[in-house]
Amino acid sequence: MSDNQVPVGRFAPSPSGRMHLGNIYAAVMSWLSVRRRGGRWILRIEDLDPQRSKPEHALMIEDDLQWLGLDWDEGGLDNRGPHGPYVQSRRHDIYRQYLDRLEATGFTYKCRCTRADIMATQAPHQSDGRIIYSGRCRPAVMPCHDTDPSAPGATRLYVPDRDIKFDDLLAGPQCFNLARDCGDFILRRADGAWSYQLAVVVDDALMGVTEVMRGSDLLLSAAQQIYLYELLGFEPPRFAHLPLLTNETGQRLSKRDNSLSMEALRQNNRPEDVLGMVAHAAGIIDRARPVALSELLSPGV
Repeated sequence: MSDNQVPVGRFAPSPSGRMHLGNIYAAVMSWLSVRRRGGRWILRIEDLDPQRSKPEHALMIEDDLQWLGLDWDEGGLDNRGPHGPYVQSRRHDIYRQYLDRLEATGFTYKCRCTRADIMATQAPHQSDGRIIYSGRCRPAVMPCHDTDPSAPGATRLYVPDRDIKFDDLLAGPQCFNLARDCGDFILRRADGAWSYQLAVVVDDALMGVTEVMRGSDLLLSAAQQIYLYELLGFEPPRFAHLPLLTNETGQRLSKRDNSLSMEALRQNNRPEDVLGMVAHAAGIIDRARPVALSELLSPGV
């Protein structure tokens, strides 16, 4: 991003349940980052998973953001702005266009492996929960065995043995090897659902996003996305990956942590109290205390 370019940030929650304090932490930090520099903020609803996404959860997301005072310039359920729709389930034709472009490169292939097939090929040291595909269905390796050739399959993207390096605004210099750390990844599932990696790159590029601030659990995804940006001819945004908030037991927050859900937080706190929790967790203020958004926007804070 050039020095005189207006920064554009975004918050892109999944409407799979009520937001928790960790989601709000990411939203507030992204909002503050661009607002302090006179930038624009986009709200995009990432409802790619039809089994988990529900419209009522998207409505609650908007209501919780408004309760906190976080306004957006584009997006939301009313699709305000020139780059809509801002709800991913309505962007099928757009994703199809860019998948066609990737298929034209010759770097994609059909994969009919089951999850059991993939898990059976995992190396013993891969114990951190990541599933790295072995390349079993690559045409240059071998076709999948014992499958119906006419059966639907996922579309995977071939990745080379290549390092992706980038400077994260918060986590510092990063280097991931596409083959070793990521493996060939899915662009579209066998059931027709679009992958997060493809959708987020296309959306951020077309919506003019210059800065992506999100949790550090998505740090590895940045390497995959930078590779997709390159293949599609887009300039990647700057990435900023926030440390994950944890609960009392040291586990990362999830939507199952009801005590830190927005439902519980709104019952027991004012917006200023929740903003104070976030600001303290981020190191903006030295203790958790009520704080207004206007105070957090001031340069001295």
